[in-house]
Amino acid sequence: LYTIKFECSLLMALSNKELDQILQIVSSEASLSSNLDAIALSFHKDFNRSEHFKVGMALITLLQNKDLLERPAERIAALYLLFEMYRSESFSVNPFAPLFHSLVQESSSNSNQVVSPEVYFISLITSPSARDIFKMNPNQIIKAAQECTTKPDFRHLRLNAQINGNLHGNLKITSGTSAIIPDRESDEKNLTEQTETISSLVSGSFPPSLSTFEPMFIRPPPPLHEDINELLWLNPNSSEYTFEWEPLFVNSSSTDNEIRKLITKALKATLPQQQQNFIREEINKNPKLIYHIGLTPSKLPALVENNCKIALEVLLHLSQSNQLTEYFTVLVNMELSVHSMEVMNELLSRVVLPPEYIHHYITKCISHCENCKDRLIQHRFVRLVCVFLSSLIRNNVIDVKDLFIEVQAFCIDFSRIREAAGLFRLLKQMDNGGAEITT
Repeated sequence: LYTIKFECSLLMALSNKELDQILQIVSSEASLSSNLDAIALSFHKDFNRSEHFKVGMALITLLQNKDLLERPAERIAALYLLFEMYRSESFSVNPFAPLFHSLVQESSSNSNQVVSPEVYFISLITSPSARDIFKMNPNQIIKAAQECTTKPDFRHLRLNAQINGNLHGNLKITSGTSAIIPDRESDEKNLTEQTETISSLVSGSFPPSLSTFEPMFIRPPPPLHEDINELLWLNPNSSEYTFEWEPLFVNSSSTDNEIRKLITKALKATLPQQQQNFIREEINKNPKLIYHIGLTPSKLPALVENNCKIALEVLLHLSQSNQLTEYFTVLVNMELSVHSMEVMNELLSRVVLPPEYIHHYITKCISHCENCKDRLIQHRFVRLVCVFLSSLIRNNVIDVKDLFIEVQAFCIDFSRIREAAGLFRLLKQMDNGGAEITT
């Protein structure tokens, strides 16, 4: 906590140069004879917005200790700067509003009819028609306050208890009693002594203005509750232990873990035949195993390319599940390859799938062949697609009438390839009708 306070004090403390600039603005005769707008202009020239709060804290210290700013004109200038820093925002969010509030309350509780220049000034700057006051200088404001015979009306000024707590809520380091005690009976100081006093109080690495007297709260630990019915933690004194085997502790999921590890490898490379057979056998023994091996639809293409037989086994056991649609959608839309066509061919010969998926896959196969740039690879895929389509037609997996025109055009485009010519003759034979298809 002390470290935090020390770091906060370093951020909040003013340098000697900054303090000199502030005193020049609020104390010099030239500044006090200038109007409030000129004072604000000089202030914003020397300090940017990020420095307003620490400057305000220094001004608070000077205003709370009247022996540091003795002349009323200086105090008027300091109050105006506290107001000017947050003039563009609502007065209720000004972190220094509590000071204005305390001055108003002090005046209200005073039976003396004489209006202090500070309270008179607060009534002017917080009123709706405060624009004219900024053309006056501090000395003119003091003279106007002396001529005022009635106490100002502060009904327009909403300074509630919430505002009164803003300052302490914003600056936790000021909790406690201030370390500065004003000298009520001090002799009149010359300007040099007063400047040195102010400098020693509000500037430096750890100024007294940011220090506080805080009581040290003693917090003894509460006694332990004792109850005759309370359960006690027992620590055995014996150091001799024997281990007993728990038969129910046999790792029933060891096979699951092994299959999961093999599937992870199968996504990256082709497994040895022995491991492939092991996975397929375990899946056949326990079909529910496929839901616990971590094979999501997004991983299916990798398994198809590296271990298509395992992928086929998984898809076959998913055929009775409502999740087959997700896996089949991924299979239909994956990049065309020999392995994907092999899995698709085996799957269609053993599982009934929605016709729209099959038609979509056939259209994709034809489009892939037509767009292939490499002639050798193109002819290879044309042969594979022709054999694939012939198998679907002969096994009555698809109704050739639904895709007759598209498949016929495909065969004509690649008529020089023997398999395409054979598929074309099969289509013509189907179109003629009545002729027996030889298998």
